[in-house]
Amino acid sequence: MLHVRPSNTRGYADHGWLQSFHSFSFAGYYDPAHMGYSVLRVINDDQVAPAKGFGMHGHQDMEIITYMLAGELRHTDSMGNTSVIRAGDVQRMSAGTGIRHSEMNASAQTTAHLLQIWITPDTLGLAPGYEDKTILPADKQNRWALIASPDAAGGSLKVHQDMSLYATVLDAELSLPMAVAAGRCAYVHIARGEVEVDGERLQAGDALKVDAASALDMRAVRESEVLWFDLPHDIE
Repeated sequence: MLHVRPSNTRGYADHGWLQSFHSFSFAGYYDPAHMGYSVLRVINDDQVAPAKGFGMHGHQDMEIITYMLAGELRHTDSMGNTSVIRAGDVQRMSAGTGIRHSEMNASAQTTAHLLQIWITPDTLGLAPGYEDKTILPADKQNRWALIASPDAAGGSLKVHQDMSLYATVLDAELSLPMAVAAGRCAYVHIARGEVEVDGERLQAGDALKVDAASALDMRAVRESEVLWFDLPHDIE
């Protein structure tokens, strides 16, 4: 029912300006046992050097979420959007029929740290779309904040898929429940810190797959930031 994905088993790429850990097969990292989970296709843990980044490139038929952990990132795309997202911000692109974009570290001094998340859409050939928002610290402090959902509930980012993404920053020694409903599964990614979930000790970069209905309790060993993906039960 619970399956741990240790951080040290992820793929890794060192491009000099980019240090990237891949939770699932991506680019030069291929692992047939880790091609995705349900509709979750990519979680890349990226650290981008100052004034460097991803030049203009294209995507199609993918929901792409950027979750900022530290620093700032400058976004430009073929729809005419330009923005700078910072720690605490999230961004969603629906690539749809095709979009080109660049993501550059907006600082010449500090490293940008982000999670790049890809979700397969429920419909192909959608019109491309973009949005970003700031998640206030209080909204996710010791509680689950809804970050993305199919109906943009509570002002969350809209994704074209039957999934919801939640995030929390949990103080040391505090606990927070997680409920996985029947017919659903979950993927829990530890962005930073250290937690314990039903006896499993998880550190930054570790993840937990939950493939059956469950009532789980998560306790922070130290201050931790955690992402919880509520997904349709479609195990790879």
